[in-house]
Amino acid sequence: MMDGDRVDYKSAGAKGPSLDVPPDLTQLSRETRYVVPGSAVTASAYQVGQSAPVLPTAAAAVGDVRIERAGSQRWLVVNRPADKLWGPVRDFWLESGFLLSQDQENLGIMETDYAENRAKIPQDFIRSAIGKLFDSLYSTGERDKFRTRFERRTDGGTEIYVSHRGMVEIITGAKSGVASSGDSSVWQPRPADPELEAEFLRRMMVKLGVTQEQSKALLAGGTPTQSSRVANINNVPVVQIDEGFDRSWRRVGLALDRTGFTVEDRDRSQGTYFVRYVEPITNRTEPGFFSKLFSGTPAAVPPLKYRIVVKSEGEKTVVSVLNAQGAPEGSANAQRIVQVIADDLR
Repeated sequence: MMDGDRVDYKSAGAKGPSLDVPPDLTQLSRETRYVVPGSAVTASAYQVGQSAPVLPTAAAAVGDVRIERAGSQRWLVVNRPADKLWGPVRDFWLESGFLLSQDQENLGIMETDYAENRAKIPQDFIRSAIGKLFDSLYSTGERDKFRTRFERRTDGGTEIYVSHRGMVEIITGAKSGVASSGDSSVWQPRPADPELEAEFLRRMMVKLGVTQEQSKALLAGGTPTQSSRVANINNVPVVQIDEGFDRSWRRVGLALDRTGFTVEDRDRSQGTYFVRYVEPITNRTEPGFFSKLFSGTPAAVPPLKYRIVVKSEGEKTVVSVLNAQGAPEGSANAQRIVQVIADDLR
């Protein structure tokens, strides 16, 4: 698990001092008759120092918060209604330094804007000397955004999923890997980072009332489940998962969030996700000057609509792709979609 101090999206500048006490004053001492000599003692610190840990490694819940894990995927289960959790989770992302590009409580979707992890910037001598004055000149060339999805449970609780999407800046036209003033750059997607998702789930647990020590113990627990696989049934590509419907439904939804699909709607009773998918462009060549002059800017590829169906078959689950009309899809796009889902579920 990555260290907490390796994640910092809050600010490009230095953090200011606390305003609890004015900087030109000191905190007045209170009554000292009952003060125990030595450093301050807390119950959590005392428990951490004992020979037996506060929580066993396989612990899965603290209070009304627990974490579930399947492969590289993790999500929170909180025994509180979604409307009681929306405000605290929204405050959590704002306090972490993000702006919200989506804030749709009726859909249960909250999404941050892209931000830079400033903790990844090397802290060398030059950076330390002039960083405060020219901090905007330093960049990691990476941006991250996070989507939070709320699922209401039949028992009144809520499941919270956090998925990561990343972009990386690629320098085009550079020779021998060295950038020059005449080069340009483009932003391209980079793989989702499960460790970043796990770190923000852990911090979210702390926001919801779990201590730092307990959140780390909860995140360390759990064992990976069996992997999924791609199969062909009646010439239609499907994903076979060795789990029941409820768990597979959650995992497929998180996989769709992670891999960049736009989920327009979902119907759990029918096991259907309604998604938009943009077909990747392959073997595309950059047009020349005269081609651009006479043909104009090429039109963007329109997104295609599909239905991702999660269907129970005994103790296992099958995930298939249907077109917008609800007919089975066996195209190359369907092959790509099921492969992307299967790869993320492993």
